[in-house]
Amino acid sequence: MRKRSPLALATASIAGTLAIWLPGITTASSSRDAAYEPQLGPSDFSTQINNRYFPLPVGWTWIYRGIKDGKPQIDRVTVRSKTKRAAEGITGRVVTDVSRTSQGKLLEKTTDLYAQDKQGDVWYLGEQTAAYLPGGQIDRSGSWQAGVKDGEPGIIMLANPQIPDAYRQEYQKSDAEDTAWIVNRGTSASVPYGTLHNVLTTLEFARIEPKVVDQKVYAPGVGIVLETAINGPPEVAKLVKVIK
Repeated sequence: MRKRSPLALATASIAGTLAIWLPGITTASSSRDAAYEPQLGPSDFSTQINNRYFPLPVGWTWIYRGIKDGKPQIDRVTVRSKTKRAAEGITGRVVTDVSRTSQGKLLEKTTDLYAQDKQGDVWYLGEQTAAYLPGGQIDRSGSWQAGVKDGEPGIIMLANPQIPDAYRQEYQKSDAEDTAWIVNRGTSASVPYGTLHNVLTTLEFARIEPKVVDQKVYAPGVGIVLETAINGPPEVAKLVKVIK
């Protein structure tokens, strides 16, 4: 019998495992969904984000190259000096993510909002998305904000992530339901930016896209260095450069 790798086994069981740890992920029951409502105090958060695996120093830009929808694209993620208060009262750091074709055509622009709590966990407070479609249409359906229309913040990265920690990254029923699961740590990864050591690997899954599982690799002091679709449409993004 052919042996399956730990990552393959993790991918195969992610939905079931997350269902144990995270209420409401794999059930349509509104009563189970309502169980997720973190109690957070605005004074417990900072816009200075120095998490080991998800640092957001003001002015940094990460440049990624990859494939999405069968076409090459370039992503630029930039930490702005601007901050914004979410509806829940927590002030977050503004981060923009702009995707273009290799010819420079704008594909998508997202403005994200993050804050770090006193324990060092980085929380995701919302996003404004604009996907530029053929014919000049703009799709903003992925937008959400903590405190608006039952939107709840989630953890984008733990202060001390360990296998097999699992957590919600965002929550607005039927619109934003991403979850993450720590599946590996302490290995190395090679991307155009270089070879990174002691990296952390997560799998991400959303009940609203049950056939899609993404893998993300985070490097200490750098952040995300690689994103790959494990299940679902082929997608990949590799870190090319960091501008400080």
